[in-house]
Amino acid sequence: MNWPVFYLVCFGVGFTLSLLSFLSGAFHVHLPFRLHTHWAHAGAAGHAGGAVRGGMKAGRGPSWINSAAVLAFLAWFGGVGYLLTMRYRMWYLAALAFATLAGVVGAAGVSWFFVDFLLKHETALDDADYRLDGMVGRITVPIRPGGTGEMVFTQGGVRRVSGARSDSGAPIEKGAEVVIARYERGIAYVRRWEEFTS
Repeated sequence: MNWPVFYLVCFGVGFTLSLLSFLSGAFHVHLPFRLHTHWAHAGAAGHAGGAVRGGMKAGRGPSWINSAAVLAFLAWFGGVGYLLTMRYRMWYLAALAFATLAGVVGAAGVSWFFVDFLLKHETALDDADYRLDGMVGRITVPIRPGGTGEMVFTQGGVRRVSGARSDSGAPIEKGAEVVIARYERGIAYVRRWEEFTS
């Protein structure tokens, strides 16, 4: 086996795929094929133990073993191994050990950057956080009998406005506190707050 060629191929694959990944993300370049690997999420999530969203499993953080870390390992392993065998003419087992150590350090650095810096505040999305049923709001444009008005409510710290209809068809005056019973086709069907508390 020719060790310099092996190291050079590892470096080339790791560096080229890392560069393609960066360019496709930074400049929104889309490749003509779709590449998805299940091993990219294996460290934290897997596909058997629970719902996986964006590389994270509900209740757990992102994986330290991911495709960026694997590519960083290949690039560092190949680059250091090639330099040690060609430039410094190091014995092949010593070069392999140092190249492996360099690859692990490079992969750990990339994983640390992603997991502890970029993804520190990322959370898995929960459908319940975006449901409108049960939200409390206030009528801003009165609802006529069988007609449509407008309501304002706060969801996730954001003030939202929606068309509103009375769930029973009865009129509701401006300023009344209401609860969304259901939400269909952009219209909130509401009931008075008093109906829920009595």
